[in-house]
Amino acid sequence: MLKGHLDTIVLAALEAGPAHGYAIIESIKRGSADMFDLPEGTVYPALHRLEEAALLSSSWMTPPGGRRRRMYSLTKAGTAALAERRKVWGRFSHAVNALLTGGRPWPA
Repeated sequence: MLKGHLDTIVLAALEAGPAHGYAIIESIKRGSADMFDLPEGTVYPALHRLEEAALLSSSWMTPPGGRRRRMYSLTKAGTAALAERRKVWGRFSHAVNALLTGGRPWPA
């Protein structure tokens, strides 16, 4: 079910601020009530793809006493893309919900 939505979910996970890959995975897991327990092999390619598209930027950081980590942040283009994807998702989910529940026809 995530196919086609993973990039949007990753962008949303970074809306609160910069994070490293593992923290992004945990944020998605927590935010979805453990429904999306994504493996690193799914998330890291998405991070690289989003960075190549200039929707994310990254930099290396070494916290005191910690190990070096790559921190990812939304760019201005990433913030704008997330806003647009939210609009599209809202229309899509409304249409699907209307069909599944016999609600008001699309568009409402």
